[in-house]
Parts: sequence; C-alpha cells; structure tokens
Amino acid sequence: MRIEKCYFCSSNIYPGHGINFVRNDCKMFRFCRSKCHKAFKMKRNPRKVKWTKAFRKSHGKELAIDSTFDLEKKRNVPIKYNRELWQNTIHAMKRIQEIRSKRQAQFIKQRIKAGKKLELKDDEKEVEKHIHLIEPKVTAEEVYNAALNKTKQKLAEKQRLVEEVGMDTD
Repeated sequence: MRIEKCYFCSSNIYPGHGINFVRNDCKMFRFCRSKCHKAFKMKRNPRKVKWTKAFRKSHGKELAIDSTFDLEKKRNVPIKYNRELWQNTIHAMKRIQEIRSKRQAQFIKQRIKAGKKLELKDDEKEVEKHIHLIEPKVTAEEVYNAALNKTKQKLAEKQRLVEEVGMDTD
C-alpha cells in the first residue's frame, strides 16, 4: 500500500482516494480533494495559499529543515524481502517519528516564546501610550495614612469649634 502526497497541499492520499490529473507531457499530479484540484486549475501558487504545507514551511510556521525529512524520500528500487531488514526498518521508522515529534514540539515552543515576547513589547508600548488612563496603585500604608489624616483634620476642626464656642460665651 503506497500513500501518496497531494501535489498542492502535501497531505496524504490513501489508495482509492483523490484525483489524478495527467498533463500533455505525461506528468501526473495527484490531489487529495477537489479543493486542491480547483486551486491548481486556477493556477494558484501553493506557497501563497495559507492552508497549504508549502505556505506554512515558507513562512516559518513549521519545521522546514531537518535531517529526518531526508529519510522520507521516495525510493523506486525494489529490494528482496529480508525479515531482519524489515524489522530493523520498522524499528527505525518508529525512532525517527519520535525524534521528529520532539523536534517539532521544541520548534513550536520557540515560536510561541518569540510571539509572547513581541506581545509583551506591544502591551508595554500601549501602557506607556495610555498611562494617563491607569489609576496609580494604592498601598495599604497610603490608605492608613489618608484615614489618619482625615481623623486628625476632624479632631482639629472640632477643637476649633469648641474654642470658637468658648470665646463666644466670654
């Protein structure tokens, strides 16, 4: 069973699925669905269409350069069946898949980290621009001092009133 790749979006095409298009020069193009086929017929460039693998790789959204991709190349040379070779190949395929998934996860973390730094810088610029809208942070000590000052003012006012009343009686 051979799993082909879509010419336009690079997704997997399983046997019995997709569309084959043969050009006049006998070049075969395989498409996973009619969406890819129609985009190809409209002469769209896969590197400029946002949902394709080619776009994601060319714009740095996915891991593009990795040594594990070299092992996925198509080979048309028939090899005589050998059970030991078959087992080693399957074991190697599993190991390569593990390595690739770890590298992709690391790549995604790096992208997210860079995005967070940019977002933080943008937030800082916005705060600097609109600092007048933000109320200053009030500490518990400032609240206590303000309350103390108010009570002192009230006491001073009461004493002043008492003195005025005392003076009026004289």
